[in-house]
Amino acid sequence: MSKLSIGIVGLPNVGKSTLFNALLGRQVADNSNYPFCTIEPNVGIVEVPDGKLPVLGKIAKSKRIVPAVVEFVDIAGLVKGAAEGEGLGNKFLNNIHECDAICHVVRNFSDPNVARAGSTDPDGDFEVVCAELIIKDLESIDRYIDSNKKKTEEKDKYELALKLKSELEKGVLARRIELNENEKKLVKEFFLLTSKAFFVVINVDEDTYKNVDDKKWNLGDWEVVLVCAKLEVELADFSKGERGKYLKGLGLKKSGMERVIGRAYETLGLQSFYTAGEKESRAWTTKISSKAPEAAGVIHSDFERGFIAAAVISYTDFIEHKGWLGAKEMGKLRLEGKEYVMKADDVVEFRFNV
Repeated sequence: MSKLSIGIVGLPNVGKSTLFNALLGRQVADNSNYPFCTIEPNVGIVEVPDGKLPVLGKIAKSKRIVPAVVEFVDIAGLVKGAAEGEGLGNKFLNNIHECDAICHVVRNFSDPNVARAGSTDPDGDFEVVCAELIIKDLESIDRYIDSNKKKTEEKDKYELALKLKSELEKGVLARRIELNENEKKLVKEFFLLTSKAFFVVINVDEDTYKNVDDKKWNLGDWEVVLVCAKLEVELADFSKGERGKYLKGLGLKKSGMERVIGRAYETLGLQSFYTAGEKESRAWTTKISSKAPEAAGVIHSDFERGFIAAAVISYTDFIEHKGWLGAKEMGKLRLEGKEYVMKADDVVEFRFNV
């Protein structure tokens, strides 16, 4: 698939830019303590944490290791009334359109030195932002309805628009509206903000962060990731060993950044596969249930068009049998065709006609 883009969204001063800086491991976004310190969206490419890739590269004796990446976009804080132009208004709602998914950041830290700028509590923060996205979606739906009242060639789409309007006016996010198979196809043509996949990050104090278990937290009936963004920025200056020890002292198995990126993959239904050789070992991203030609197209469109077959070894077999040759000798290399559904962590060599 093409580059994955996640928009970081929330009210002013909830920690979006701090989270963004933590993800990148360095100070990039201005995280000053005043509303709208982010005006133009900051964009950063973040490597996907992957402990398997270096092991793969060592066995393949690769000259370089290339991880999969995610693009994070730090979008300026929304406020109540943004859809009507309040704050920095529609400009930033439009920025969200360009992202594949949304990372909602809500505040649950108590620092009195950081102005709340409209933030009240995690549930309230989330409701305000969702309401603004719904209002923006209603604008889009109303425009379509007004311009298609007298047309008959798009009856199904028009009826869907009326259904969407009715549910959105009740405060239901578009992705939660029950749709039949035909409606699921048609709804994509509206490009609704509340149709986008999303996940929620709660930015907490360091004391709350100790021994955190994301599975025990939720926001309404939405599962969340807990992060102490301020602490994660500080951890970026630690060596890998120091970072591991510090996290262990807090009772954490993974950093907040690893959990955020993991949730982004989960939310979008993504998985990684690998290519491995002397030149490089690289992780690639594809949708779960993608077939081999689609995965080949992630590397290059010519690979998909000219696809012949895929030589596939599971990551476990590749490691156990010390690479391509050993796995092949043990009968672990499979030659798969166009209907093969890719599995997570497959090690692949595509064969194709140019």
